[in-house]
Amino acid sequence: MSMNLPKPIADYVEANARLNIDGMMKPFLADAVFIDNGKRYQGLAEIRKLLEEEAIAVEAIFTPDTVREEDGDVVLEGPVYGDFPGSPIRFTYRVTLANDAIKTLQTTV
Repeated sequence: MSMNLPKPIADYVEANARLNIDGMMKPFLADAVFIDNGKRYQGLAEIRKLLEEEAIAVEAIFTPDTVREEDGDVVLEGPVYGDFPGSPIRFTYRVTLANDAIKTLQTTV
């Protein structure tokens, strides 16, 4: 990817491109929050389960094509391709970083 992303976000996107769940989990803080279309998952165990069921199981890969900073967050937009109805679907990811890690990741369609 040619975008200049903060390292935790770049690491997450690159691991997702390889469908590497361990790599996807590595950038998150232990008490991170993942909000998936309004549903909240907190902590590494809940986030891992979500990603295993909603990303890895359907081979969903996020390919951001835009990035901007908004109110201190990093906002990425782009299609998610995978083995699911309607693929690809355009997503927005809003990421809050803390201590060089992902504190919050919010996805919306």
